[in-house]
Amino acid sequence: MSDIDSKLRQLEDILQGLSSVGVAFSGGVDSALLAQVAHATLGERAVAITVIGPMHPELEVRGAQEVAAEIGIRLERVPLENFELETFQNDSKRCYHCKHQVFGLIQRTATELGLAQVVDGSNADDLGDYRPGMQALREAEVRSPLLEAGLTKAEIRELSRRYGLSTAEHPAMACLITRFPFDEVLSNEKIRRVEQAEDYLRSLGLRQLRVRSHEDGRLARIEVAPEERVLLLDAELLDQVDAHLRELGFHHVALEVGGYRTGSMNH
Repeated sequence: MSDIDSKLRQLEDILQGLSSVGVAFSGGVDSALLAQVAHATLGERAVAITVIGPMHPELEVRGAQEVAAEIGIRLERVPLENFELETFQNDSKRCYHCKHQVFGLIQRTATELGLAQVVDGSNADDLGDYRPGMQALREAEVRSPLLEAGLTKAEIRELSRRYGLSTAEHPAMACLITRFPFDEVLSNEKIRRVEQAEDYLRSLGLRQLRVRSHEDGRLARIEVAPEERVLLLDAELLDQVDAHLRELGFHHVALEVGGYRTGSMNH
């Protein structure tokens, strides 16, 4: 048995031992594989739970519903109430503050559904990154079966291909709050402006991208995957991008010449 097959068997054993699970479900690469294996292992005793909040792009929320239908798993969509962006504690532990609320809601939902355990899609690669949100998962007693089985991102993508999941090649996602510097006061207007800018850039054929907002929403800094930078190196297209993002309310538009890199706002 290959290493990846051994890890898959371990993942199945972990899930089987949990009896019933609520899968914290964004519809991204990791949570989709977890939901797929949980559904295959536990059947109706596995339920996907998606929290809908102002920090989640509509594209992601819509995608989660489509991926759940693809897998065949039951999906519970739960709105995050009493979450005010203007008063959100946007400091270096913002991921913790956010996940504390999100996973608290997922836990309550799972309890109401009679599910024994909440699980999330954290993987082995997440241990080497700056992720203060992991503390919130521990406090909420959330299990991370992919991580426990030692599955890396590359292995998760490989298994996703085996299952024929549409998410296998999806780019990494992150909540929209990560587009802003620490300590900046957030607002729904700022969040939606970034979301609209990213939707526009995707419409141009770009896949892995971020629009980072600086100077209280006046400056947009565009990051795209290094291999995709060439798509933007066209004077006419750059003029169109500049004009469109200015129409959205940005005063200045810049391109990060080094390309996209995860966690670039974590300092």
